[in-house]
Amino acid sequence: MKVLECLKGIGGDLLLGEPGTEVDGVAYDSRKAARGCVFVFMKGTKVDSHDFVGQVLSAGCRCLVVEESLDEITARVLGLPEDVTVIRVPNGRQALAYLAAARFGYPAGKMVCIGVTGTKGKTTTTYMIKAILEAAGKKVGLIGTAGAVIGEATYPTLNTTPESYELQQYFARMVEEGCQYMIMEVSSQGLKMHRVDGITFDYGIFTNISNDHIGPDEHKDFEEYLYYKSQILKRCQVGIANRDDDHFEEIAKDHSCRLYTYGLEGEGDFRARDIRYVSKEDFVGVEFFAEGFWDMDVKVNIPGRFNVYNAMAALSVCSFLDLPRERVSHALEHLYVNGRMEIVHSSAKCTVIVDYAHNGVSMESLLGTLREYKPGRLVCVFGCGGNRSKDRRYSMGEIGGRLADLCILTADNSRYEKTEDIIADIRGSVEKAGGTYVEIPDRREAIAYSILNARPGDMIAVIGKGHEDYQEENGVRKPFLDRQVIEEVIAGQGAEYVRQHHH
Repeated sequence: MKVLECLKGIGGDLLLGEPGTEVDGVAYDSRKAARGCVFVFMKGTKVDSHDFVGQVLSAGCRCLVVEESLDEITARVLGLPEDVTVIRVPNGRQALAYLAAARFGYPAGKMVCIGVTGTKGKTTTTYMIKAILEAAGKKVGLIGTAGAVIGEATYPTLNTTPESYELQQYFARMVEEGCQYMIMEVSSQGLKMHRVDGITFDYGIFTNISNDHIGPDEHKDFEEYLYYKSQILKRCQVGIANRDDDHFEEIAKDHSCRLYTYGLEGEGDFRARDIRYVSKEDFVGVEFFAEGFWDMDVKVNIPGRFNVYNAMAALSVCSFLDLPRERVSHALEHLYVNGRMEIVHSSAKCTVIVDYAHNGVSMESLLGTLREYKPGRLVCVFGCGGNRSKDRRYSMGEIGGRLADLCILTADNSRYEKTEDIIADIRGSVEKAGGTYVEIPDRREAIAYSILNARPGDMIAVIGKGHEDYQEENGVRKPFLDRQVIEEVIAGQGAEYVRQHHH
């Protein structure tokens, strides 16, 4: 690949060397620099990789893409080798995205690409779209919070939206495996850090926005957060946005795509009406009628009003894709999203739900949703992570005390703190809110207790860990999956089980 040509879109200046320089690899980590590859330098928040120019040259790398002037680069080493090519770009991260796409042969262009952004609902919406497409017999790749999913394999990812090079590598693997569709969660950080630069999404979905991800390492304020999120509507052919969001006008104001909207009851190109909350032994979820391109009855086996929004986002985009309608409704009725409002057990005695809610906002939304189902009692099993802001404990304790009939306080990744100390912080707020609680520090026992002491009609929410398959204590991660523990207790190992596991 010819480096300068790949950078046409962002304006690379040749400072030294040959304009036709070709390479066969791309690197941005000095430990991976090698002969024959182009090295991309960038100034990060923690590290400035320009500090490693000497190392990169010693590794045999002869093509450098930099953010500094030639004088600044030369000053960092005793002298540049004669055969070196140096290209300056306004932004190294952006250059990396363009070069990575070229290195893997522009794989995103070989699939239908669907990007989903928003504060809440990204994961569930992407899984809904995936389920619908797979039910229609399509091969799909997915990238998001739960990793990169290609066929049967899941690869763990560090960020919701991985670094551009990894992203393009996953796309290439998807194409190789025959994926026709690529669905991904696009985080505001991913947009800000240029990880998705150079990708035009066929469809971009904006679910909603509320205060989140604002802080020293994320966004400086809500305006910046909204600005980056709304960029998705400039990077897609067709945009689909939530008309009911309070910030809709700001979100949509600079869009350059063909924009459609969805919502409940009111305005919107796609609407849901006649929403019913259903709780039966064999089905807990929502039913509604969807209007728009498709007019159809829909059943979604995940509870709550906000899952009607998520389903409407998924239905809206899928209505453009010419899919058999009966497959669509079947997919939503039998949906499975790991650790997101996941109904692990449902019977006349009780319903047990696992959810990733691990802060005040998501906990309030979850418990408020479950209240709509008029349970006998709403029981909440939760803890809080150690070595994290104490405000989270106070707010989760207050919400549990206010919205649950019984809180069972337990461990959740205590890290380097004592579980008892964390529980004490939560307990204070539960008491202030006038809530009823029991303390069972061992999470396995806490879950068993909730089920063995359930009363008919109880809804039990085991929250905070969702899809996580470990418990972290004093720097050690031990295997632990809420769903598995629930299934073992239900399988009748009840009292025996607690006795065996009691330390």
